Amino acid sequence: MANIINRKISVIGLGYVGLPLAVAFGLKDQVIGFDIDGKRIAELKNAIDRTKEVTNKELEKTNILFTSNIDDVVRADFHIVAVPTPVDDAHVPDLTPLEMVSQTLGKVLKTGDVVVYESTVYPGVTEEICIPILENVSGLKCGVDFSVGYSPERINPGDKERTFTNILKIVSGQDNVTLDIIADVYSSVVVAGVHKASSIKVAEAAKVIENTQRDLNIALMNELAIIFERMNIDTTEVLEAAGTKWNFLPFKPGLVGGHCIGVDPYYLTHKAEKLGYIPQVIHAGRRINDNMGRFIARKGIKLLMQQGHNMQNLNVAVLGFTFKENCPDVRNTRAVDLVREFEDYGAKVFVVDPVADSIAVKDEYGIQLTDFNNLEKVSILVVAVGHDTFKNIKLNEITSKVEMGGVILDVKAILPKDDLISNGYRLWRL
Repeated sequence: MANIINRKISVIGLGYVGLPLAVAFGLKDQVIGFDIDGKRIAELKNAIDRTKEVTNKELEKTNILFTSNIDDVVRADFHIVAVPTPVDDAHVPDLTPLEMVSQTLGKVLKTGDVVVYESTVYPGVTEEICIPILENVSGLKCGVDFSVGYSPERINPGDKERTFTNILKIVSGQDNVTLDIIADVYSSVVVAGVHKASSIKVAEAAKVIENTQRDLNIALMNELAIIFERMNIDTTEVLEAAGTKWNFLPFKPGLVGGHCIGVDPYYLTHKAEKLGYIPQVIHAGRRINDNMGRFIARKGIKLLMQQGHNMQNLNVAVLGFTFKENCPDVRNTRAVDLVREFEDYGAKVFVVDPVADSIAVKDEYGIQLTDFNNLEKVSILVVAVGHDTFKNIKLNEITSKVEMGGVILDVKAILPKDDLISNGYRLWRL
C-alpha cells in the first residue's frame, strides 16, 4: 500500500460524533458525509442540525457532500466510521450497527483504502469482528489491499469548549504505516494533537475505561448520597466541605445515562465475562447508578407522605429529560426512571424540557413534553437536569407550580435551599 497523506475522507454516520468530525475536515477539503437516515441528510443539506452540535453557519461554511447513497463513498479512500454501539435490555453489547456499517462499507472498499473505526467497543472488536466482515464483503485482504485503524471518539455532547479539534486524539493502526497515515490525517485538523497507541486493542481499551472510571466515581457519590440521606445529612454540603481539600475529586451524585457513561462499562464487563472473569466493582457501580432514579422518586413519595399529603390524584413535574444539561440528546436517559417510578405510584407526571428533542422523546419513550408555562400545580417537582434555561427561571415562578407544603427534589442542587425552606417547601437535594 502506498503511503498517501493527502486523503479523500468519508465520514459514515452523521450523529453527535460523526457530524462535528465531518465539519472539521470539511473546512479543509470536500468530505463525503454518509448516513442511512434520509431525513437526517435532508436536514443537513438545509444546514439544520437537530443535535445542535454544529451551528447553521458552520454547516454553510463547510464543504460536505451529504448523501445516503453508499456509491458516493467510493470517491473517498479514508473512511471514518462513527455509528452507535448500544446495549440491549439485558445490558449485552449490540454490535448490529457496527456489523451492518462494515457490510455496507465493504461493498465500496477499494485497494489502498484506510478504514478507521471511532465507535466505542470492547478490545478486539475491530480486528475480530469488523475486519473479517470488510474482507468477506469486499473480497480484499486486510493488510495487503486495505488497512484498518481505531481512533476512539471523545466528543462531549453539548460542550462548546471541548470540541473535536480541541481534544487530544488517540490513534492506532494495524501496522506502523497505517498508524502514521491515520495520525497525519487527524493531525491536520486536531490542534490538540494526537497520541499514538501501540495497538488497536490498547486504543479500544483506553476508550472503554475512560467512561468506566467516571461511572465508578459517580457511583461512589451516589452511594454516599444514599448513606447521608439515612443520616439526614445534606450531601451537597458534605461535598462542598470535602472539596476544600486540594486533592478531593469534584464528582457529584446524579442520574447517569447517555450513550457513553451508562453504556460503555457493559462492553468491558461483557468481554471480561467471556474470558471467565466476573467484574465486581464495575457491576456494583452500574447497579448503584441504574437505581438512582427509583431512589429519588421514592424519596419524594416518602417526604410527601410525611407531610400528610393526600396521595390520591398525585401530580408530579420532572424538569429535564435529556441525559445531561444543555444537550438535546435523550438516548439512554435515566430521567425516564423517575417518570416510570412515579407512574407506578399512580401519579400523573408532566415532563418539561425545552432543550430535549421532543420528537425523540415521543418516539422513544411515548412521552409528550409539557411547556413550563402550561404546567399544572404539582405536589412534587423534580429538577432532574441542570439546564441553563431552568437556572434562569425565577424562583417564584418555580414555586408557583408547587402546591403549598409540596416537595421539591433538587437533583442538581441549583435552587436556593434556605429560600425554599423558609417559604414552607420541603426541599431535598441529592
